[in-house]
Amino acid sequence: MNEVLHPGASHVDAGVCVAQASDATPFLLRAPLRSLEAHGCRAPLPRGSLATLADRVAAFFGTPRAGLPLLVGALPFDPVEDDALHQPQWLSSNATTTAPPAPRFAGSIAAEPSAARYADSVAHALIALRQARPALHKVVLARSLHLRCDPPVAPRELAARLGHDASVATYLVPLPVAADAAPAWLVGATPELLVSRRGREVLSHPLAGSARRSRDPDDDARTAQALLASAKDHDEHRHVVEAIVAALSPWCARIEAEPRPSLHATATMWHLGTRITATLADATTSVASLVAALHPTPAVCGTPRQLALDTIRALEPVPRGFYAGAVGWIDAEGDGDWYVAIRCARLQGDHARVYAGAGIVADSQPALEVAETAAKFGALLNALGVDQVPAS
Repeated sequence: MNEVLHPGASHVDAGVCVAQASDATPFLLRAPLRSLEAHGCRAPLPRGSLATLADRVAAFFGTPRAGLPLLVGALPFDPVEDDALHQPQWLSSNATTTAPPAPRFAGSIAAEPSAARYADSVAHALIALRQARPALHKVVLARSLHLRCDPPVAPRELAARLGHDASVATYLVPLPVAADAAPAWLVGATPELLVSRRGREVLSHPLAGSARRSRDPDDDARTAQALLASAKDHDEHRHVVEAIVAALSPWCARIEAEPRPSLHATATMWHLGTRITATLADATTSVASLVAALHPTPAVCGTPRQLALDTIRALEPVPRGFYAGAVGWIDAEGDGDWYVAIRCARLQGDHARVYAGAGIVADSQPALEVAETAAKFGALLNALGVDQVPAS
């Protein structure tokens, strides 16, 4: 996309619109389906929960207004929390930014929770999987690393360093903060498309079941084939695909999902992925309605959804915020692309928080889930100049 649109400047109330430090740090999305670089904030979408998203979007675009017929932003992981979407002032050409190599990290890193405490949470989740009534089939547990960075990380440079992997969608999203707080961003590179809509055509590409890649080609090939043959990972993946098909069914006249998952590679991880295509029964159904039906999927939450959400709230000591939410855009026609906000960091001042999660099913092993989350930290830590994940 190479467009430069200036619908005219207007005063932006920083207390209403999502704070942005400057036009040097806009909303960015570099993705295979559509790339956007959106500057400024002309008007915010009134904040609210996921259940009200479609109605709020319809009301926003149903009100005569100047400017772009576009909203960009992020949804939080927890569907009852407020989202953060806004109408940008203007779009610029999405030229590739060249970032300098990451300087060697200088600062402190604290695991929150520690690896041992995370393993203990996995063990508690396994008890819940065996004992919960109604049955809990899967729960995704996340952990994080809190970094103090000297000097502070430049959000756009971090996004550019993450963008070297063409298999992912790179994003930089300004986040809501208190009026007297430093600006904050969510920066990441996600391999997972939650949902896309173009007219009546719908696409989703969920990923679930993962393994760390190896620099040795032979070991890497063996790892990929082991993942493809893993009954545990296929079981985890099946829950995700079945949930997405079920959530899309009320909205669609046709749904097709690949019969078996295929391998999806990023620079650091192998994943099992399934391409799901569908046709809307009603051409007026917006992508906002589809996002609200799908999020959070079992890939980042678990199944059944409410029971998994309750388990996450009980076991995770650090709120996820916008990690494992969704980032993307929607236009006045109801089209849009939304990606699962994983492989990301929240940046604010000299603080950075990096997140990773793992799907826990009945035969999961705590030590292996610790290792999986450590592997998923890899891309972000490499881009931040960190050599290795803290052991504790």
